[in-house]
Amino acid sequence: MATKFDYMLLDRLAQDCEYYLGNGNRNAKQLWAGSEQAQIDKMRELWDGMPDDGKPEWLTREQIDNLALQMGAK
Repeated sequence: MATKFDYMLLDRLAQDCEYYLGNGNRNAKQLWAGSEQAQIDKMRELWDGMPDDGKPEWLTREQIDNLALQMGAK
């Protein structure tokens, strides 16, 4: 079951990705997880662990996959 912390962390990870792709100059040090792949993996883990009726409306799995493509992660 997802907790409030899971939603907050997912939002933080997504914001880190946006910063990484923009003003962060693609520097992995700007990412919470320390690498592009680890960041995306954690985001997918959190998102997948949320109940179907509790998945965030502000971030879809497709958006996470799109961030992965932009960041060069699988």
